[in-house]
Amino acid sequence: MTEAIDVDAYFHRIGYEGGRAPTLETLRALHRLHPEAIPFENLDPLLGRPVLLDVSSLERKLVREGRGGYCFEHNLLFRDVLKALGFAVTGLAARVLWNAPEGAVTPRTHMLLRVEIDGEPYVADVGFGGQVLTGPLRLEADVEQITPHEPFRLVRAGEQFVMQSKIRDAWVSLYRFDLQEQFPPDYEVANWYVSTHPASIFVNGLLAARTTPDRRYALRNNQLAVHHLNGGTDKRTLATAAEIRETLQAAIGLTLPDAPGLDEVLTRLIAQFE
Repeated sequence: MTEAIDVDAYFHRIGYEGGRAPTLETLRALHRLHPEAIPFENLDPLLGRPVLLDVSSLERKLVREGRGGYCFEHNLLFRDVLKALGFAVTGLAARVLWNAPEGAVTPRTHMLLRVEIDGEPYVADVGFGGQVLTGPLRLEADVEQITPHEPFRLVRAGEQFVMQSKIRDAWVSLYRFDLQEQFPPDYEVANWYVSTHPASIFVNGLLAARTTPDRRYALRNNQLAVHHLNGGTDKRTLATAAEIRETLQAAIGLTLPDAPGLDEVLTRLIAQFE
């Protein structure tokens, strides 16, 4: 029996007070509010804790405990909410290209969603960290599309699509995906890999991000960047574990877990990336 998501609790978490009809207006509103309210973060794999993908675990962590998560957690939660509202949703998978070497073949370790509204397909993705979509895109190739933040586009690559965002007037490739439906075992395997593999960026470093209506906050280890929609960027190096904690709470909007070893891990990261 499938567990039911508490839609009311989710709406309260993201501050949504609109209608529940499965319309494009509803999808756009939820897609904008989700990354503002629920941060991207990887504290659990960084601390050696398991990342659980069942409905009750996702709801407890991301909705009730004030935590965040990475792509599988965000997009599985978002998928379950959308399905509860009556949207037709299909889970997809992607190979990340952003910050990868040119020509590298990366694993299919990113999750995104296909949402169909009145016969029209859209791409939704509330889990891509520092460059997360803040609005759904029409599943239409080679057309610049406006979101509440940067313009995005989908570029056709054979039978696949490449997701790109426009950063400082240049198109940057984020990931490549196709339309093959993914199932729970697919995500469980990929989740296990990125949360436990010794070479995973989620095991070896701290990543956290959140959006606001006029900026993006992105924390990588002890480096904080604040990207303003007007094109400016403020950067700051955090020198102590206490500063990272404060930034995670104040800028990223995260309720920190009760983890006795957190300060030790953060201090080690500072020394590692000096």
